[in-house]
Amino acid sequence: MKKVIVTEHAPKAIGPYSQAIEVNGMLFISGQIPINPATGKLVSGGIKEQTEQVFKNIEAILTVAGYSLKDVVKSTCLLEKITDFQAMNEVYSKFYTENQPARSTYAVKDLPMGAAIEIETIAAK
Repeated sequence: MKKVIVTEHAPKAIGPYSQAIEVNGMLFISGQIPINPATGKLVSGGIKEQTEQVFKNIEAILTVAGYSLKDVVKSTCLLEKITDFQAMNEVYSKFYTENQPARSTYAVKDLPMGAAIEIETIAAK
């Protein structure tokens, strides 16, 4: 059975999609960009600050759904500039310290709201 996951501790969807969907012990989190949920605006700063905010958003959704970062099995990282890869990776590695999930990283032309990063996440129990 499909369950829609919603929390006020992560940004509201800016389009016709859900923050996350849980089905059959798996959680599919929509791409998170560095929006501060309290203000609805992108956080200031560079790729490191933006990556930190993305992870705050991901953790908020995981928590409300009853999951944690340890349950994450796949991440897809979208970067505005591939030259941000190393700096993003420094922050990313602080959140996944062991048994890291599978991951793909791509440079893309543009991201919503002018973000420098977006991360999609899949977790499983």
